[in-house]
Amino acid sequence: MIVKAGRYGGTYAHKVIAFHFAMWLSPEFQIYLIKEFQRLKEEESSQKQLEWNYQRHLAKVNYRIHTDAIKENLIPESLSKQKISYVYAHEADVLNMALFGKTAKQWREENPKEKGNVRDMATIDQLVVLSNLESLNSVLIQQGVEQSQRLKKLNNVAITQMKSLLNHKKISRLE
Repeated sequence: MIVKAGRYGGTYAHKVIAFHFAMWLSPEFQIYLIKEFQRLKEEESSQKQLEWNYQRHLAKVNYRIHTDAIKENLIPESLSKQKISYVYAHEADVLNMALFGKTAKQWREENPKEKGNVRDMATIDQLVVLSNLESLNSVLIQQGVEQSQRLKKLNNVAITQMKSLLNHKKISRLE
């Protein structure tokens, strides 16, 4: 707090001290400040949810590209529906292993109380990387790369991209 006498003088305080003093003077101001803070937090939360929903939708759209590549390159016409769904699930688990380090089944066993799946619980950054991995995996499938090799390549890409996104966030927070 700074107090100056004379011409151009006055009392100056840090904004936190000024808010505290204003709340002490006026309970109406205190209620207004609390309501405004709550409104801003709800708005921030809503924006983050909107971003997450967008990224989840993008991952689902890219998954279509991925499943088409599987259908065209990995599924023989003579397979039963059950075996076909196994191929799709196994390929989805390749992506899950590359990004999350576990299969969908392993995640469900570790999180029995959670609704949804591992991808529904993913962060925005993970969803961005997942979308990229789906596109890349579809290209690798079309090129005929073996699944074990694809998993290694996808995992390396996932690690690189997650590091990049996390480092970018750290830099943004510093600014």
